[in-house]
Amino acid sequence: MGSLTSTNENTIQILMFPWLAHGHISPYLELAKRLTKRNFIIHLCSTPANFKSIEHKIGEKYAASIRRIDLNLTTSFLPRRLHTTNGLPPELMPKLKHSLDLAMPDFRRILADVKPDLLIYDFLQPWAPRLAKACGVPAVEFITSSATMNAYLFHFFSKPDAVFPFEEIYYRDYEFVYRDKLLASDESVRKNAFEGIQRSSDVVLIKGFREIESKYSDYLSGLLGKKVVAVGALVQEPSSNEVEAYKFMEWLDNKGKKSTVFVSFGSEYFLTKEDMLELAHGLELSNFNFIWVVRFPKGGDKMLLEESLPLGFLERVEGRGIVMEGWAPQAQILGHESIGGFVSHCGCSSMMESMKFGVPIIAMPMHLDQPLNARLVELIGVGVEVVRNAHGMLEREVIAAVIRRVVAEDDGEVVRKNAFSMSEKLEAKGDQEIEQVVEELVKLCDNRKKKKKKKIICNGFH
Repeated sequence: MGSLTSTNENTIQILMFPWLAHGHISPYLELAKRLTKRNFIIHLCSTPANFKSIEHKIGEKYAASIRRIDLNLTTSFLPRRLHTTNGLPPELMPKLKHSLDLAMPDFRRILADVKPDLLIYDFLQPWAPRLAKACGVPAVEFITSSATMNAYLFHFFSKPDAVFPFEEIYYRDYEFVYRDKLLASDESVRKNAFEGIQRSSDVVLIKGFREIESKYSDYLSGLLGKKVVAVGALVQEPSSNEVEAYKFMEWLDNKGKKSTVFVSFGSEYFLTKEDMLELAHGLELSNFNFIWVVRFPKGGDKMLLEESLPLGFLERVEGRGIVMEGWAPQAQILGHESIGGFVSHCGCSSMMESMKFGVPIIAMPMHLDQPLNARLVELIGVGVEVVRNAHGMLEREVIAAVIRRVVAEDDGEVVRKNAFSMSEKLEAKGDQEIEQVVEELVKLCDNRKKKKKKKIICNGFH
């Protein structure tokens, strides 16, 4: 750790450039917070619409060390409020990606203004490290999805006809449509993915920790020809300053210990009407208390919450269930002692938060990488999956049975113990992964300084 002492004398300036999604900017922010404690100044670059989901998490505490850089998509096919995937209808995603690609000149100007020592950039943005290199700035890719999913993805990108060597990680028959979307036949996606990795300086950062994904991480490293460095779970700490959390905490305070399930599917996936009806019936049949966060796409016809639920559902669950639309303080809710289970789509961040707080997972994967994450959750024993029928449909009785098993029944005891044990392990580890991340980043910055110094000296002889 000797080279780290140099950061005490010279603060390192990092420009962070996440993809335009809450599920990406949030872990970037959490990584930024941890780096600011180690003599880094972070310039976080995103669109104003994407900043809306995290601006309250920066606050005065980090105002000096995490600096917001607005990227305005001046050449865009979408209104400014849709310059984020949060609530974006899926059919508009290609327009958002194209709009971001057209912002390259603006990002070049940001690089010139900030003059960072290092760029940390996201998946499928290979032009960002290329622009950084032109400015003499090293760049590192930070992938916010699991090593397990990326090992699967890059395996088939590299060896499309070869069987994935870890048979426990797979897609069910009814999930093949999600597998096909993940592996996208569009050659430009594969090209961008590999170019992004190739332009990462020596290492690739990835969300997660080696204890649960070491063999997948090692396999991924071999596929990429890069050192894969885990950054940890990057779970946000519950904040008592968020006024919005009060009503949930007050309600939970009046519920028994481990008597309630939290239900949320992230900001980018929207349940079908059929899934919503089965889930509602399943929650009702389970007889457990619940908080259910429902989200609908922005734009288009406004779907009323009441119209999406079974007739009379809200009246029947009054007192033991909260159904609300929009945002909820997920970390605060999961950290409450009344929560006994998390009905989750198994997005990477939600999966990590459950493990952090020791809450067993009722896995209900929906698309893309989520089925693979659900297999991992069951493999390490911290959750149970709700398996759909042969037609890919949820069934209320199965939902209710898995909730009862995970939260209270005897055959779910091992899952509850595993979840608690995982939480203890993460608590004991603290930020161990961050120390290695810091070492790698400092090494890259030190090498850049040496190259610049050598260039100056060589130029002095001419």
